[in-house]
Amino acid sequence: MEEKLKIFLCEDDENLGMLLREYLQAKGFDTDLFPDGEAGFKGFVKTKYDLCIVDVMMPKKDGVTLVKEIRQINSEIPVIFLTAKNMKEDVLEGFKAGADDYITKPFSMEELVLRIEAIIRRVKGKKSKEQQVYSFGSMMFDTQKQILTIGDIQTKLTTKESELLSLLCAHANDILERNHALKQIWEEDTYFNARSMDVYITKLRKLLKPEPNIEIINIHGKGYKLIVPTEEDDKSEL
Repeated sequence: MEEKLKIFLCEDDENLGMLLREYLQAKGFDTDLFPDGEAGFKGFVKTKYDLCIVDVMMPKKDGVTLVKEIRQINSEIPVIFLTAKNMKEDVLEGFKAGADDYITKPFSMEELVLRIEAIIRRVKGKKSKEQQVYSFGSMMFDTQKQILTIGDIQTKLTTKESELLSLLCAHANDILERNHALKQIWEEDTYFNARSMDVYITKLRKLLKPEPNIEIINIHGKGYKLIVPTEEDDKSEL
């Protein structure tokens, strides 16, 4: 018998929270509900979850702060934000905190379940692949463990950071088309997803900065290119 997926749900609207929990449980997800950010964090550290659904605006501790703290404990767990706002600043702030997706209130519960299933399929598909390691210069990137190592500096990446860097590495010294990356990682080419990808590109650039021979450049109107040392570069230094 397949084990139920364990979902962490943090929503301060009591009625909505209970409806969501009951609906998710009816759909086969083992769901724990927490009424605010502080209670949510205390609950998260006690239990192993497969996915988090977090309201942005909550008392005691807001959702963005909560997810940043969750990311310090588990950088891989997928996160979906619930927000009553549709302002780009709120969405981008959520992606900066490490969100995998967001859904704006009011929303269809069926749509939420579809988004959960899409994220879980993506995560399972990534984990089922054989381990692959990219090595360029002093940089080594373990795509399965989601660990980026540059010299003595080791960084655990979030799921979105890892997926984006994997695509860049697979297209090293070639153009990674923007639309292709959006569809591969976010499954939809929208304004907000494009802006969130820009946020992740900026974060990856900062992480790669200690390796001077590696950089991510913009290709105007097309996408990005990860510039890495080639065998010819290595021979020319001899």
